[in-house]
Amino acid sequence: MKQTLLVVALAAAACAGASSAVQAQEEVDKATAAAFDNRMFAGPPGAKAYACFVRRYDANHLAQHPKQKVSAMKLLVSAEDAPEDKTTNYSFRLGVTYRHRSGNFDSSGFCNHAVATDSGHEIRFECGVDCEGGGISVALSKDDKSAIARLASIRMWNRNRPDDDASEELLAGADDKIFRLDRADARECAELVTDRKELAALRHK
Repeated sequence: MKQTLLVVALAAAACAGASSAVQAQEEVDKATAAAFDNRMFAGPPGAKAYACFVRRYDANHLAQHPKQKVSAMKLLVSAEDAPEDKTTNYSFRLGVTYRHRSGNFDSSGFCNHAVATDSGHEIRFECGVDCEGGGISVALSKDDKSAIARLASIRMWNRNRPDDDASEELLAGADDKIFRLDRADARECAELVTDRKELAALRHK
């Protein structure tokens, strides 16, 4: 069976040069960016690093947010050295379960280096899905124990039907704009990874 990330990769190739729907706001200096990396990955990223964040919403939370479509979310943020470019590449994988429908839905894409909000009070990654597929921003709570994910819209794929016809948009709506996800062991996000070598590396983190 084809996998979601393979389809996303093919879509990226087909849409080479397409601009991300998520735009950086203000670049930060190298020291600020490095400090954010240390916070995100609990230390310097090195050659390869992962940060996993998970939230499963309980019945009480969902009762208080009746318009929330998402019942569970997993976010995997990755950093990888690119020696030939003397830089670090960032990417994300997002997994979603909905409260009123079956199935698991995935998305993925690349992130800009750390940027600051217009006010400068928050540092975050801006991450986008190719072919104008929307995206998310990823910040951290003050204690670094949670990720704050924000979205307006993002294209998702049904994990069991990862083809273009199975894609759909997760729109922010009233209760799906901001998600606070708890930091978890990287292995909690293993289901979002399909490459065998990368999966083995993730499980040894």
